[in-house]
Amino acid sequence: MSMAVDGLISGLDTTSLINSLMTLEAGPQNQLKAKVTSTNTLMAALQGLNSSIASLATLAGKATATDALDLYSAKSSSTGVSVTAGASATAGSIDIVVDQLAKAQVSVSSAVSAWPGSTFSITNTASGVATTISAGTTNLDDIVTAVNASESGVKAVKVAAGTDASGNPLYRLQFTATATGADSAFSFSFDPADAGDPAMTQITAAQDAKVRLWAGSDAEQIITSSTNTFSDLLPGVSVTASAVATEAVTISVSRNDAAVSTIASDLVSALNGVFALISTKSAVVNSTDSSGKAVLSAGVFSGDSTVRDVKQQILNAASQPIDGRSPSEIGISITKSGTMEFDSAKFATAMAEDPEYVKGVLATIASRVEAVAENASDKYDGMITSRITGQESLVKSLGTQIDSWDVRLASRRSTLERTYSAMEVQLSNMNAQSAWLTAQVSSLTNSTK
Repeated sequence: MSMAVDGLISGLDTTSLINSLMTLEAGPQNQLKAKVTSTNTLMAALQGLNSSIASLATLAGKATATDALDLYSAKSSSTGVSVTAGASATAGSIDIVVDQLAKAQVSVSSAVSAWPGSTFSITNTASGVATTISAGTTNLDDIVTAVNASESGVKAVKVAAGTDASGNPLYRLQFTATATGADSAFSFSFDPADAGDPAMTQITAAQDAKVRLWAGSDAEQIITSSTNTFSDLLPGVSVTASAVATEAVTISVSRNDAAVSTIASDLVSALNGVFALISTKSAVVNSTDSSGKAVLSAGVFSGDSTVRDVKQQILNAASQPIDGRSPSEIGISITKSGTMEFDSAKFATAMAEDPEYVKGVLATIASRVEAVAENASDKYDGMITSRITGQESLVKSLGTQIDSWDVRLASRRSTLERTYSAMEVQLSNMNAQSAWLTAQVSSLTNSTK
């Protein structure tokens, strides 16, 4: 605890004097604190850069995956048929005629007030597997609940159907297969001991979707599917019918050069994003201080050799020749300012002339960028990660030194306060002695008179 030692005897403002001395004493500690602030700023910037480079590595890795650049688009000549091309698709076309769509069986019971029995069976017609439905009661709601809870592949719903002659409400139970296709057809079996079977009417018969290939020719072929989707008409192409078509529908698959161009463009944009971040945080900025004096302040990455090396490695990976040929031939080039540029028109021309070469160059660039970016941003031993770890250790060390200075400065203040307190005591003693001597001299003078 500090002591108020303002000079009662000396008249000195000793508190201000001690504070001034302590400000000088705390100079080295303030320098340490400023170093901690600047190091934390650098660490935050390095962490942001590390995240951007890690994202670049992920993006580049997607372009190097198997068949990542073998992209195709599919289209249909009819809105009643939709087409999707997958990774294994190949260019080609085919005509199909959609003769019928897949349907689920729907059956409805006669109007009843209660089910004739609490137990009956639903049998899958294709497999012959019977599922016993045990409701416990003949209440229609219990019957519906039991059917819906079963694994029969059928769902039930109660539908109002008027009243009987006595005014009692009647209902029909509608049974619907949970899947489409002929293999989902079902039938009912009732216990002969129950009081009559409800009449069942089939509203919709279960059927497969059916299309014809090469319709009208000697090679005509019928293809069926339990759903309205056909996944094997063309390799890697999924065809879904939503309407019957008497006229042939043309399905065509072509190379999707635009999608490949987008991958290249996104890669270049990600590269430039990293370069822009480094450039912004390396720039020297003109500013003025509180007195209006011009001040030059350098960015946190200015002069940082690790950041500079990482940038150069990434730039080299993206721009160096491949088999003696420059990536600029496909529209990926380096600019005078040290960034990358993507020429979509040049890329499209190159794809039209030699798509395999272009995809090979793009895959190589992506692979090189991925390797360099991962080496820089790896969460365990990446170049930037190691730099961040080093800065964290530095902040910890500086914190220890600052804590030591707190103890040292507290001791120094205590020493100064004791010194000035002792001085005041000494002055007080001297004043007292002076007063006594003055009194003695005065006494002698009076005696002489």
